[in-house]
Amino acid sequence: MTEKSRHITAVTLDEQSFVRRNPDIEHERAAAIHDLLEANRFVPKPEIVGDDGGPYALHIRVQDDRMIFDIHREDEEHLGDVALALKSFRRIIKDYFLVCESYFSAIKTETPSRIEAIDMGRKGLHDEGAELLRDQLSGKIDIDTDTARRLFTLVCVLHIRG
Repeated sequence: MTEKSRHITAVTLDEQSFVRRNPDIEHERAAAIHDLLEANRFVPKPEIVGDDGGPYALHIRVQDDRMIFDIHREDEEHLGDVALALKSFRRIIKDYFLVCESYFSAIKTETPSRIEAIDMGRKGLHDEGAELLRDQLSGKIDIDTDTARRLFTLVCVLHIRG
């Protein structure tokens, strides 16, 4: 399998799984998708997608308290699904949302040092969530740290409800 085939070339989020939110959240979602498509490592195990490899199109959705990575070829041929239980992500996503809320409030009124401190906490929780995602995908899909970070952002977007 070539390096080019170990790659996501398209990603979509289930429109029924998320709600368009404020401009800050929409910016984060758009940036995560853009950055993910610019550079990523995504290698599903052959028992999930067969032996031919990618590149891949990825559709992410939430269904029955599970996050589903619906993997296709670029031509939309369905290759397989990987489902993760959302229970293990709940605490970190809740904490991440709280810190993000504090961060977006702080940038309006707080000192630069206070904003930086909150941002460090936000980045730490984001890294923790990305590592949890990598662990949960281990044995199913091999991803690098940057891919995990961007996918974790999208997982968070899927948790935003009206």
